[in-house]
Amino acid sequence: MLITEKINSNKIVKLVYTTFFTSIFGCFAQNDSIRNPYFKSYDDKITASVYYLDTSNSFQIASDNPETKMYVNLIPNRREQIGFNLNYKIIDVGFGFAPKFLSQNKGDSHSKHFNFNTRFYLKKWMQSFTYINQKGFYIKDDNITAQLPSMRTMKIGGSTAYVFNDKFSFKTLVSQNEWQTKSSGSFIPTFSFYYTNLDLNTPDSSPGDIYVFTLAPSYFYNFVISDRVLIGAGLALGAGLNLIDKDTSALYQADFNLKLAYNKDRFFAFATLNTISFAQDDKVDPRLNDHIVTLKISAGYRFDPPKKVKEVYDKVNDKIGL
Repeated sequence: MLITEKINSNKIVKLVYTTFFTSIFGCFAQNDSIRNPYFKSYDDKITASVYYLDTSNSFQIASDNPETKMYVNLIPNRREQIGFNLNYKIIDVGFGFAPKFLSQNKGDSHSKHFNFNTRFYLKKWMQSFTYINQKGFYIKDDNITAQLPSMRTMKIGGSTAYVFNDKFSFKTLVSQNEWQTKSSGSFIPTFSFYYTNLDLNTPDSSPGDIYVFTLAPSYFYNFVISDRVLIGAGLALGAGLNLIDKDTSALYQADFNLKLAYNKDRFFAFATLNTISFAQDDKVDPRLNDHIVTLKISAGYRFDPPKKVKEVYDKVNDKIGL
C-alpha cells in the first residue's frame, strides 16, 4: 500500500531545521506577552514539573473493498511515559521516555518511544513543534493480535494558532506559566503540518512518506470554578490534504482537549486529555487514518530564575526585542 524510497537522513535533518527555526524566528517577530486582568502571568518565574503520560501515535488501515471490509489497528508497544517539563518566558520544552516497567508498555526491550515537544508564545500567536519516534507495534483487529517488533514510525510537525479573544488565556490550557482568573473563551483557528515516515520493516513492504496539511477552526473555554480550580475545554473540526507516496486525498481533522487544574502561585497540579485524529476521505481505498491520544497528569513548582539565566535572557531581549 505504501510504496516509496526511504527518506534519507539529509532530508530528515533539513525538515527538522526548517520547522524548528521557522517556529523560533516567527516568534521573534513580535513582542512577548499581553498583560490582562482576566489572567495572571508567571512569565517571570521558571516553571518546572514532572508528569506521567499515556500517549501514542497509532494508525488504522481501513478498506471498504466489496470483497473484504477490513479495519486493522497499528498500536505502538510503548505508550506510558514519565517526563519532565520546563517553562521560562516564551520557551516551553518537555522530554518524555517510556520505560518497560510501566504496565501499558508491551513488547520486548527493543521497543522504543521518544517524543519532544516545544511551544513558543507571542501575543496572540502560539507555535508548537512535535517530534515522535516509535519502534515496535502490534496489530489488533476483531480476530487477531500480532506483534510487529521491527515496525518504526517517525513524525515531525507542528501547528500555528491565533487567539482572537484578548480575555482568553490559551497558555492556561497548554502550560502552567499563566492562569485564567475570570471565565472566558475564544475562537482559535489552527494550521497544522505533519510529516510521518512509516516503515513496517517486513519482507513484503516498503516505507512510506505521509504529509498532512490541515486548517481547523476551534473554540476553547476556561471555566473558572474558584481562585484555585478551573476546567478548560476545546473542540476543533477541520479539513485539509493528505499526501501518501504522491497520492493526494481529502483529510478530516477532529481535536478534543479537556483540562482540570489546581493552581497556587508556587505549586500546581493538573490532568489533561487531548486527542488529535486525522481521517482520510471514505472514497480512498485503502485508507490510513492517524490518531494521537494523550492523557497527562502533572505536578510542579514555580521559582525565581537564577540571576545568570535572567541576565542572559534580558541581554538577548534588549538586542532583538523578544
